[in-house]
Amino acid sequence: MTSLVCRDTGLSGDQTALCRIMPVQRIKRFSAFQSECGGIHRHSLFIYFSRRCFHISKQELQINEEIRDKEILVIDADGTKLGVMSARDAQKIAYDKELDLVKIAPNATPPVCRILDYGKYCFEQQKREKEAKKNQKVVSIKEIRMFSNIDTHDFETKVNQAIKFLKGGDKLKVSVRFRKRAIAHPELGSELLERFREAISEAGAVDKPAKMEGRSIVMFVNPKAGK
Repeated sequence: MTSLVCRDTGLSGDQTALCRIMPVQRIKRFSAFQSECGGIHRHSLFIYFSRRCFHISKQELQINEEIRDKEILVIDADGTKLGVMSARDAQKIAYDKELDLVKIAPNATPPVCRILDYGKYCFEQQKREKEAKKNQKVVSIKEIRMFSNIDTHDFETKVNQAIKFLKGGDKLKVSVRFRKRAIAHPELGSELLERFREAISEAGAVDKPAKMEGRSIVMFVNPKAGK
């Protein structure tokens, strides 16, 4: 169904169909490029959109004609409150400015929408997400596995490996596996984990007490601050 509001923007055909999801300004820029190139298949228009703003769709923001509320509170691009009006009237104001209407607070009464450059908003959101990922420290969980009858040399090797992981900022999952009839003596596993805890105490502290998981007894260890 062709929209009256979209017709007011001077868009037509496949461009009008995209008006609900794609920023008006972006469609017009693409259309100019399309004319210069002697016409491009409409599928290219969808690719053009998806490569640049698809990540924003995950946030389920309503834009332009997706907004169908009877009344909305509208905020202009400069932050000025334009007051309560119909979604249709707000869309016309946005299109006149070659900007987009975006619903930023859907649960408010009435819902709050802002007039802005949606393409620019996409870019800034992506930039913020990248910055957040840069500043985010990724903590992985390393696993140390032992058998209840482990010998002294292997035990020391596992301890040194665990200390290295903890000093690198990783968490540890330490498990002791019981072979065959050894499962009848879970206290051996508890004693081994206690020895292990003491051996790595300078680099880590127990996060979760030891507990049985199938034929294994498991303990979680966190790195100590500054280690």
